[in-house]
Amino acid sequence: MNQDYIKPDNWSIIEEGFNRVSVKSSESLFSIGNGAMGQRANFEESYSGETFQGSYIAGIYYPDKTKVGWWKNGYPEYFAKVLNAPNWIGIDIEINGEKLDLNTCLSVTNFRRELNMKEGWYSRSFEATLKNGTEISVFVRRFLSLNLDEVGLINYEIIPLNKDSKIVYKPYIDAGVTNEDANWEEKFWEPLDVKKTGNEAFVTAQTFKTHFKVTTFMHSTILANGEKTAISPSNIDAKNDKIQFSYDVIVAQGQKSSIQKIGGYTVSLNHENTILAAEKVIQSALALGYDKMLQDQIDAWAKIWEMSDITIDGDVKAQQGIRFNIFQLNQTYLGKDSRLNIGPKGFTGEKYGGSTYWDTEAYCIPFYMATKDQEVARNLLTYRYNQLDKAIENAAKLGFSNGAALYPMVTMNGEECHNEWEITFEEIHRNGAIAFAIYNFYRYTGDYSYIPEKGLEVLIAIARFWHQRANFSTNLNQYVILGVTGPNEYENNVNNNFYTNYIAKWCLEYTAEQIQKVSLEYPLDHKRITEKVKISDAELKSWKKVSDNMYFPFSEEHNVYLQQDGFLDKDLVRVADLDKSQRPINQKWSWDRILRSPYIKQADVLQCFYFFEDHFSKDELKNNFEFYESFTVHESSLSPCVHSIQAALLDKMDMAYTFYLRTSRLDLDDYNKEVEEGCHITSMAGTWMSIVEGFGGMRIKNDKLHFSPKIPKEWQGYSFKINFRNQILKVAINHKETTFSIDGNKELEIMVNGQSVLVKAENSATVQ
Repeated sequence: MNQDYIKPDNWSIIEEGFNRVSVKSSESLFSIGNGAMGQRANFEESYSGETFQGSYIAGIYYPDKTKVGWWKNGYPEYFAKVLNAPNWIGIDIEINGEKLDLNTCLSVTNFRRELNMKEGWYSRSFEATLKNGTEISVFVRRFLSLNLDEVGLINYEIIPLNKDSKIVYKPYIDAGVTNEDANWEEKFWEPLDVKKTGNEAFVTAQTFKTHFKVTTFMHSTILANGEKTAISPSNIDAKNDKIQFSYDVIVAQGQKSSIQKIGGYTVSLNHENTILAAEKVIQSALALGYDKMLQDQIDAWAKIWEMSDITIDGDVKAQQGIRFNIFQLNQTYLGKDSRLNIGPKGFTGEKYGGSTYWDTEAYCIPFYMATKDQEVARNLLTYRYNQLDKAIENAAKLGFSNGAALYPMVTMNGEECHNEWEITFEEIHRNGAIAFAIYNFYRYTGDYSYIPEKGLEVLIAIARFWHQRANFSTNLNQYVILGVTGPNEYENNVNNNFYTNYIAKWCLEYTAEQIQKVSLEYPLDHKRITEKVKISDAELKSWKKVSDNMYFPFSEEHNVYLQQDGFLDKDLVRVADLDKSQRPINQKWSWDRILRSPYIKQADVLQCFYFFEDHFSKDELKNNFEFYESFTVHESSLSPCVHSIQAALLDKMDMAYTFYLRTSRLDLDDYNKEVEEGCHITSMAGTWMSIVEGFGGMRIKNDKLHFSPKIPKEWQGYSFKINFRNQILKVAINHKETTFSIDGNKELEIMVNGQSVLVKAENSATVQ
């Protein structure tokens, strides 16, 4: 049974009623972020029940020492942890001498929380009876400013309901935090300085080892019935890593008292003097004021939604799902800083180390290309270019030479920091996704300039890796790639994973083509690059020999490409025939049993058919889809989206819709029973793809947008916008027709179901 306590709503995530059991799940689902920082939806006041405290700062990490029984050459020295950052949201509350704690209150009624995705804020309201008999009504609103992205704001209002009350607000900032995933509850922050002036406080700390310096700051204002007061702290409690102010307020029964708290971080990544920067940013926030900053937040989100929204008519749960996915993607990464990337949990949890995976190139770049200015996607490509030297070092540690690069499976700074050998050494297909993203960026934007400027060097280094990683089999008289893990991580150390071999062949061929193109069209860049990397005709010939003679396992009996050489040796029991009590297998079975099973975690052969759809016939896709989907348990968040897109292409619309709901509501409905650890951010871009590429059938072929629109029977209509080569195209689809319209005054030729359609600026084009 999936969780179902989130109320269906077009624009908000809403929880009604206080349930201690779902607190940690809600802390994930109601998380907020602004690209520079983010936090789980922890309560501001003390809470003695089960909770997972988490605040995070983009780009700040800790290299946790890898622990293994025996060391292997090339083993990563550390696992990068995203750090729980100092807590700035804390406000202890005392009412008539008793601490407010929802876990110990006599009663909590009318509890409601809302994540308003349209306007970019999170709120919580409730009525509570404390043990001392005081009854109160509370309303809290919090947001992280998109415009001043080092600042967050909290407005915390209390009304005593049954008596005049003495309320003590105790706002604090605390650098004495640990990580939920800390091995021995060790501390990662070294306190440096505590400073206070008036209603402001600053705690400066730095990370051990990496020495990122962070100043956490706060400024508090007390209000009575919405009007600012001059109340100053009655007590200040300062330690070396924490500072807490106390404000005493006498409040009449039925009157409203509130504290407005400004907080956030200034970091040494961006400032030489973090305390001075914090003082300035507080002044900027105060000059604007809470109400103006809230309005600016609403306006900033309106601008994001103007381009990235997808509307769905007649299916509230589907609508809520896609907007939640789009909202979280924009909270996680806005493309302002090419040093940053998209962690699989974003700012919602600590699992996966908050680092960069191949998810960015395979799933996220299409979303950012189509919903932002193309510079945002270019920044994501530049991130990898800037880490090319480290990728070459990573490959050298494994014995590769001549400038071959192996990009890390997991990274914060270009170094490999994933510490499971079967992934670190063997899941090498990630190299292919990085090359594919360079191709995909050009295919989509038409901007070739990235390849001669930066991309070609990356492609050459990756091609050199594939050339060396393949070896000649005298038995098969072809080139093979041995000892790998494909996208299906439920098989390790297999030979000739079809997807890995295919993308290796493609990389070698595509890179050779780009070398040729750059030599003809960008001779100066070609000269610069070839002198730098010392590439020769003889080397290109040896690449061609490998790519022309790559081996692909195939089953004549089943008429499918084999996921790997030994796939048919397995006990081929389909998922439909697997006892439901055994699911999810990753929580019920031993790893040994999983590795011997035919069960597939996510698209593997089908990932190849997704990337290289034009290389195969529809019949080939149908055969492979029907064979492999029947063994797929979809226990990766990256699985349902690819299957939804391909099911739609094959006119399996019921299946496509089911997969869409699963990808869009993966966290909201907690399909994998793990949302309390954080949300699956990178797979959310796949949700966007399942509508735009799946139901909308959008493809780019020969420099043109192609569509083959379809609609689930559960929907009345849906619409989305695409920024294609600096032209904004709106697509609206219902059961009768599809309407295309364009912003601006240039016309755009598109292909719909194989027919040319000219969309003119002044009037829309409708296709029955």
